[in-house]
Amino acid sequence: MTERTEHPVPESPVPERTGTVTVLLVDDHPVVRDGLRGMFAASPGFEVLGEAADGVEAVELAVRLDPDVVLMDLRMPGGGGVAAIAELVRRGIRGRVLVLTTYDTDSDTLPAIEAGATGYLLKDTPRDELFTAVRAAAEGRTVLSPAVAGRLVSRVRSPRNEPLSAREREVLELVAKGTSNRGIAAVLFISEATVKTHLTHIYGKLGAKDRAAAVAVGYERGILG
Repeated sequence: MTERTEHPVPESPVPERTGTVTVLLVDDHPVVRDGLRGMFAASPGFEVLGEAADGVEAVELAVRLDPDVVLMDLRMPGGGGVAAIAELVRRGIRGRVLVLTTYDTDSDTLPAIEAGATGYLLKDTPRDELFTAVRAAAEGRTVLSPAVAGRLVSRVRSPRNEPLSAREREVLELVAKGTSNRGIAAVLFISEATVKTHLTHIYGKLGAKDRAAAVAVGYERGILG
């Protein structure tokens, strides 16, 4: 009787987790998109799922392609980045938005972050730092370029964020009525020097240079009814 030889059946290979981060590129300049696509294609661990030329198209593609990270420019004709970020958040998109733009002013950075961006980078960011930031964004970590981080820290630390005291509000209300320093002093039973000190503090907290600017900011922020 011939002895039967058992041959082990080879196990099916278990696919390894590649850790690939999928990316959607959003920029109105084709040259920029081409450059970014080439960079990601040459680096293992990334896959560009698509490209969009404006915010509206970005939302449509993000919904359809479900990328890990949306690399978003801000100022684009046909649909800006901030509106697109807000819409993606509203729709509950899984992917994170990482802003990549040329602009680092408060009028750009703050609305983008408030809209829901996970990070904010400038286009002069070195390639390796960009790759690191994209991976961090995919993991839900906040990423800010040094310039933007510095601006935000300065803004948080700025006395402009301090609320006006009750006395300072009274002074500002009288200023809004056109009352002179002498008149304010008489109404509040304080010296003119004290009025000037209060005005200095008000200007600093509101970021105003003079009485008119302080009143304007007061109405804008709802301090003055």
